[in-house]
Amino acid sequence: MNQNILFSDRCEWDDKRQAVVFQAQQAGQLIDCIVSLGLLSKLDDTKVSKENALAAFERVRFDFEDLAEEAIEDEKFSPTGEIILG
Repeated sequence: MNQNILFSDRCEWDDKRQAVVFQAQQAGQLIDCIVSLGLLSKLDDTKVSKENALAAFERVRFDFEDLAEEAIEDEKFSPTGEIILG
């Protein structure tokens, strides 16, 4: 694990995006990481909806942190500077 990338414990449901958002920090910069319901359902191996998305995310949080870390290291940022997973 890259010690230069830190993840906060905070995550939230974003109604507009229909996704879970969590944050990474690299060199003092906050990076929003967006997790789609589809990928969340796939990794958690359950049917995930907005009602249970945060609980499902917590069960597979470390998998998403690994995916986000890899995407950040590979500089796979969206045009708005986010990391979009799924």
